[in-house]
Amino acid sequence: MKQLDRPLARRALIKGTGLGIVAAGMADVLPARSAQAAPSEGGDIWSKEYWAKKGDIPLWMFRKRVGEPKPGEASRPVVFFVHGSSVTSRGFDLNVPGHGEYSIMNEFARYGFDCWTMDHENYGKSGRTSGNADIASGVEDLKAAAEVLIRETGRQKFHFLGESSGALRAGAYAMAQPDRADRLVLAAFTYKGEGSPTLAKRAEQLEYYRTHNMRKRDREMIRSIATRDKPGTSEIAAVEALADAEMPFGDQIPTGTYLDMTSNLPVVHPEKVLSPVLLVRGEYDGIATVPDIEAFFNLLPNGDRQFIILPGTAHSVTLATNRQLFWHVARSFLTMPTAIAT
Repeated sequence: MKQLDRPLARRALIKGTGLGIVAAGMADVLPARSAQAAPSEGGDIWSKEYWAKKGDIPLWMFRKRVGEPKPGEASRPVVFFVHGSSVTSRGFDLNVPGHGEYSIMNEFARYGFDCWTMDHENYGKSGRTSGNADIASGVEDLKAAAEVLIRETGRQKFHFLGESSGALRAGAYAMAQPDRADRLVLAAFTYKGEGSPTLAKRAEQLEYYRTHNMRKRDREMIRSIATRDKPGTSEIAAVEALADAEMPFGDQIPTGTYLDMTSNLPVVHPEKVLSPVLLVRGEYDGIATVPDIEAFFNLLPNGDRQFIILPGTAHSVTLATNRQLFWHVARSFLTMPTAIAT
């Protein structure tokens, strides 16, 4: 097939009701399998815990879907949620009484997906080691998780949705195992980190990250995730609920992803990511800048790609007051019909 020519002028900038979208021309799209997720008609959400093994390290996994799996039934498309640097997978399954649905796993289970997540090494319920749980370690975690997914679902390819350094883990995994990565949703993604005020501030502690494998992550630090860019873009009740869910795991968290994001970028090389990709940025994100993401977007080889900016959101789109906007664009991308023209 001929080399695709994708100069900046060929992208279409579409402005709708508050959503800024950059999408590649569909004439260049390679056929991609439709997710075929059908909204579930009622039924209770079923959940189960699993364990993966990375060598001797136990890795905790969690699954949600509508209804318990039954022998002989058709499998459902799998979406795997990949957590970031400072919180565990609890951020994808948060309960905030009186403030509506906050569990993206519940929401996507109702959309008809088989939803999975995990705690990475040195996070949450997973095993503790002397390592710093960097992006490369996270890729190995996802490789171990994929073996469980294959066994339990019968699927060979899976969608991945990662936020912040979780997006880096998901993107790096897609480079390492392209035969397992279906569609990718990369939220709050960082390519080279150029122009990021948050990363510039964080880099002041670079020597500490190089010499320490753990850093302090207390309740105040968790609160800062939702306030450092633009206060008001996340509900206080949601942030407090997240802190309540996280603090039982202690006030220490690995430094590996911070080290990667302040000194080792890029860790995901766009020309090596073959999957369809949706890049999502909050309007006020202090880490993921528009030029940085746009540079990554322009180099993706798959014509099935989108870059969307969500209004009234900051770095964490899963915890945003406007989180339904994120659900909408992610669901639309994961259920994209198969392209006919190539």
